[in-house]
Formats: sequence, C-alpha cells, structure tokens
Amino acid sequence: MMTLWTASEIARATGGRATCEAQVDGISIDTRSIAKGDLFVALTAARDGHDFVRQALDQGAGAALVSRIPDGCSEADPLVIVEDVLEGLQNLGRAGRARAKAKVIAVTGSVGKTSTKEMLREVLKGQGKTHAAEASFNNHWGVPITLARLPADADFAVIEIGMNHPGEIAPLAKMARPHVAMITTVAAAHLEAFDDISGIAREKATIFEGLETGGACIVPLGLEVSDILLEAARVAGEVITFGADAQADYHLDKVSILGDTTVVEARARGESLLFKVQSPGRHFASNALGVIAACGALGCEQALIAMDLGRWLPPAGRGARERVLFDAFNPEMGIDLFDDAFNANPTSMGVALEMLAAQEPQDGVGRVKHGRRVAILGEMLELGADELSMHAGLARLPAMADVDVVHMVGNRMAALRDALPRAKRGEWYESADEMVARARHLVDAGDVVLVKGSKGSKVSRVVEALRKLGQPVSTEV
Repeated sequence: MMTLWTASEIARATGGRATCEAQVDGISIDTRSIAKGDLFVALTAARDGHDFVRQALDQGAGAALVSRIPDGCSEADPLVIVEDVLEGLQNLGRAGRARAKAKVIAVTGSVGKTSTKEMLREVLKGQGKTHAAEASFNNHWGVPITLARLPADADFAVIEIGMNHPGEIAPLAKMARPHVAMITTVAAAHLEAFDDISGIAREKATIFEGLETGGACIVPLGLEVSDILLEAARVAGEVITFGADAQADYHLDKVSILGDTTVVEARARGESLLFKVQSPGRHFASNALGVIAACGALGCEQALIAMDLGRWLPPAGRGARERVLFDAFNPEMGIDLFDDAFNANPTSMGVALEMLAAQEPQDGVGRVKHGRRVAILGEMLELGADELSMHAGLARLPAMADVDVVHMVGNRMAALRDALPRAKRGEWYESADEMVARARHLVDAGDVVLVKGSKGSKVSRVVEALRKLGQPVSTEV
C-alpha cells in the first residue's frame, strides 16, 4: 500500500510538531473502526478523542493528531501535536487537495447527495482512479477527512457537501476547490435554520464559491428557486442545466418505472439519450442525468457514462431493494422491502411514495390474500414551524392513492394519521421501538414495503425487524 502521509508531511501541512517520524495509510476518528496504519485524529465531540489515543496506537494506528500529549503516551509515541485538532485536520485536508492531480466534483442538494455521489463513484471508476467520500462524510470534519484521504495520483475525486445551518457550505467548497460543482435539488429540509426555501437555495448556491477558474456549475431547472441557483452559478463559471424543464441542457423527456428498473429517455445538448438505472424512482433518473452532465463537463464520453450507470445500485438506507423470504422453500412467501430509512423531507417522501405506487404486489400468497403497497413512515425532522402541516400534506400526494396502508412512527406523524382516509390508516406509534415489537403484524407475504423517515426517527430499526422475519435475498443483478 502506498504511504498516504508521513508524520513530517502532516506536521508541515498542519503547522504542528512531529514527535518522531512515522507513516500512515489512512485517516480515522473512531477506534471502533480504525485500521492498522491509520492516522488517529483526536477530535473532541461527545467525547474527547485524546482519551482514546493510547488505545488507537495499541490497535496499530500509525500516528495520532493531538493538541497535547495524552495520558498514557509520551514523546516516544508517533504524535503530531497541533494547537487545535479540528483546524489541523482541515489544514491536512487542504494539503491533500493541493497536492492532488485529480479532477474534483463537489455535490450538494436537499435530496440525493449521497446517491449521486455513489453514482459518480461508479461511473468515474471506469474512466480512471476515483476517490470518493465514505458514507455521508459531508460536514466540517467529513470533508477534510475525505480530502486528507485523497491519493495524490487519483484521477477523479467526488466530494459530498452538506449543511444544517447557514454558512456551512461555502467554507467546505473552498476547501474542496471543485472543477465541477453540482446541486441535485432544493427542497424543504432544515427549515428550522432558514426562513424559507429561498434561504436554503442561497446556502446551497454557495457551493459555487469554491469553484476552480474555468469550472462548471451543474444546476437543476424547473425548481421554484432555480433562478437563485442560476444567478450564483453565472458569476462562478460555466452553467450547465438539467431536469424536466424543456430549456435544460440535459432534459428528461420520459421516465418509466418498470419493476426494479428506471428507464430514462433524455436529450443531452440536443442529442437523444436512452439509459437505465437498476433501481426504481424518478429521483434516481434526475440525479443520473445530472451525473451525465457533470461527467460531460469533465470531458468524459457521454454514451459510456450512460451505460455504466446501469451498474449502480443505491446504498443501504437510500432506497435499496431486497427480498425477505418468510419460507426458504417457497420463494413466493415473502415481501419486497425498500430500505429508504436514512433521511426524509416532503420532497423525498413524495418521490419514494411515487416509486412505491409503481410497484406490483403479489396476490394470493399471504394471509390477506391481496398483495398490498405498504408504507412505513417515520417522522420528518428539522422542518420548522410548519412541520405538522407538511406531515399532514403527505396524505394529499397523488401517489398516496395507490398506497394501501400507511404505518407511522413519531409524534409529528400523528398529523398524517389524522389526515389519511380511515381505510389507509395503519398502526401509529410514538417510537420506533414500539413498532419493532409489532413488525410481524405490519406486513404479509406478497406485500411491497417502503420504510422511510428521518434518521432521528430511528425507523431503520423497523427495517432490521422486518429483515429478521425471514431470510434477506439481494435483488442485485
């Protein structure tokens, strides 16, 4: 394995002092997942990372980034001592970006950041050595870790940038210095911290402030706030648009959901384009078209990128589909489960329910005999003063007409329960743990089941409970 950093290089990048020379192959902030040769970064959050430095070194860490010599350690240990560990990590990220030859794509958006980042990882690895953020490393420590992990010889890097409050995106974008910056969409998310969706759009648009000279801005058209995004993009660099709007450079003509597959007919700068994504959902189609636009800005072959999109599958908790068999000897006795339990806002709820509405349950195999489209929805968090009306508004979504039953978790979801027709009202519980105990009563063989909610609703625990009802079988192809 190629050495990522030496202790002396880290010291120079961070303005710190190395107690001795050492080599590291990776970056870690968690002793539970640290690998041999990692640099352990002693961040202070819920716990002080300095309390775990000795443990990290004993587990094989190559060195540690600290602001003092921790208990149990000495000058003989491989330490890089800085004034502030988070600032040191951010400086190391900047140094990682500065030495890299990679073309960098940065992605933000209210919905679809992680899925789009993973699409980009999948298609760009066919074009060259590609580095991308792990999981959702998109905040003030996640972005610098991703940049610090960036191999100097990578051809491409994909950086996910998120936010909860105003002023978070621009510093991370300036750290990443992307050649291409993409906004997937803007929706009602984190409204507790913003006056309205226009404020969210202005914050998202600050990603363009970090754009390298001559770079490209990938902007969704057809949103009520698209003009805000376009105004910021035009100042920063070349503007490339995508979406269902007829004026978009990359225009969605038709989206067809066929079982597990989304088939997309589009026009890319006037040329016809047909491709598919091996997962159902209009949002996946839109994000994939944005990916094609972003890769085109890097000079990648459009047809090859479109073809490679067919290999992509959503990450766990982001809409991945699996088969849960109740009877190992009868493949019909089971459910199709869509795990989309990582995040939720009104827009992403709408597209997930649209996907569920397009599925075909199987009749005649379960207790109910009639296969159902079942939605298990956890509450949506950080929506601000109108959160209850937004929850109740889900009942009015067109796709809800084709959903047979809705089970709900969380106090805010009581507003949806009261707004639903009685025939669609399933079970409601204040907590996910209460619903977990009822898991086997929520579904039946032949059902297609969507589980979606904000991470804080803990509805992912219901996903795990449903998996335990049988033997999960991947539907990947």
